[in-house]
Amino acid sequence: MRAPLKIGICQMPVTEDKDINNAKARSMLREAAEQGSQLVILPEMFNCPYKTSVFQKFAEQYPGGKTIAMLSEVARQEQIYLVGGSIPELEDGVIYNTSFIFGPGGELLGKHQKIHLFDADIEDGPCFQESKALGAGSKATVVETPLGTIGVCVCYDIRFPELSRSMVLRGAELIIIPAAFNMTTGPAHWELLLKARAVDNQAYVVGAGQAPNEQACYICYGHSAVVDPWGRITARAGGEETIIYADIDFDLVAKIRRELPLLKHRRPDLYQIK
Repeated sequence: MRAPLKIGICQMPVTEDKDINNAKARSMLREAAEQGSQLVILPEMFNCPYKTSVFQKFAEQYPGGKTIAMLSEVARQEQIYLVGGSIPELEDGVIYNTSFIFGPGGELLGKHQKIHLFDADIEDGPCFQESKALGAGSKATVVETPLGTIGVCVCYDIRFPELSRSMVLRGAELIIIPAAFNMTTGPAHWELLLKARAVDNQAYVVGAGQAPNEQACYICYGHSAVVDPWGRITARAGGEETIIYADIDFDLVAKIRRELPLLKHRRPDLYQIK
């Protein structure tokens, strides 16, 4: 028997001011920790408006960036594991959409640079070209912790089932997706994708979205949610600023994988897809 893991998902709005965004994130992280969360999650681009024209201005390097330092400090002070949503990261002259993951000592456990860039032009919806401002990451991210093994990806990454499967084959029992789905793709696909990846991989899937800011040029959908390995939603937000909580039952993951062993039934010899 493994003790359940209590998580908190901070669905926060994002403004044009990095300091205001960081202060809001710090406050929500502390509130989630005070409510007993052992692992706390922020949304995609939580310190920065989601628009390509400002990513360079908001970008930070590791170590040294003030947002990154704040995440490390809060994780250490509150003794929590922290998936720091994502921020623009400058590395070797390239800006990435990066999620930093910290342990309760404030130590960096890993980072995920968004692999699949959101280049889309949707009729009667948004036109967005992340590739005009960002570089693409090149590695799947799995972090082993005493709490459990966690896979982390960012937003558009969740649409690519091969990535989630690769994380699960490396031991992930919980997949976390900081995201900024919009008001077109969100109602159509957000919950569907979270459920699909959970059922595909018999893992918990957590989507952490931004709360909508009606004054922004890109309005986010919100609706952060937690889906269990049977495809059931165990926690869900609406469009408001909020923190939602859920228990992650790793024994349930083991039970479902034992009773319906689809991961053992795979035929990778037949899946030669390019």
